[in-house]
Amino acid sequence: MKQQREFLKSGDWGAWGQMTTDQRRGVPPPPLEKSARPDAPRIDLIPPDRMAVGAMPLIETIRRRRSRRAYTAESLSLEELSFLLWATQGVQKVMDSGRVSLRTVPSAGARHPFETYLLVNRVEGLTAGLYRYLPLEHQLCLVQAEDGLAEAIHAACFRQYVTGSAATFLWTALPGRTEWRYAVLAHRVILMDVGHVCQNLYLACEAIGAGACAIGAYDQARLDELLGVDGEDEFAIYVATVGKIT
Repeated sequence: MKQQREFLKSGDWGAWGQMTTDQRRGVPPPPLEKSARPDAPRIDLIPPDRMAVGAMPLIETIRRRRSRRAYTAESLSLEELSFLLWATQGVQKVMDSGRVSLRTVPSAGARHPFETYLLVNRVEGLTAGLYRYLPLEHQLCLVQAEDGLAEAIHAACFRQYVTGSAATFLWTALPGRTEWRYAVLAHRVILMDVGHVCQNLYLACEAIGAGACAIGAYDQARLDELLGVDGEDEFAIYVATVGKIT
């Protein structure tokens, strides 16, 4: 317990100024997003400037914000899903010759060390399955559409709300993106950053008459396996179910 408390307090930022990081050595930064398989089907999402959803005043979304665990059988529209994805990882600007992105959520050093996987159960126009969001292109790419996948992810999350959701967001961390700049101080700020992402999801859901419920308890090894990640350079870090509410 004491060791974990010390981790929460870790971070000698004065010493960081003297560290030899990959960035200071001139090592190129990791890519801003994982590449997609060339043969992976892609789905264009609704561009932010064409979205008509999500206009609820911010004060009202904050007032309504709750963890919502019960969902109706209603599907999300593709526009609503586009809004949720943009609100949580949407790219506002790419700078420094494609090495830095500014997004709709804050991230230490603008490193944005996450990939967004999406288990689709009920989204209009989409086949049920596992997708990954490509924020630079504002597209989805299909990862897999196997029978039983939703139930397997539901079980890996200790049967918490996944199969009843319209969609479940599954974020992975790629710590190398943040380690490139912050070295051994990266890991504490990665945990801060993922909280920013999930809070945006909560507020964006309320703005479209939906709800979200964050899940931090899951079988790490099993969920990594289902997402097809290696558990070392990329691993699941947070989950949130989403669905329409009454």
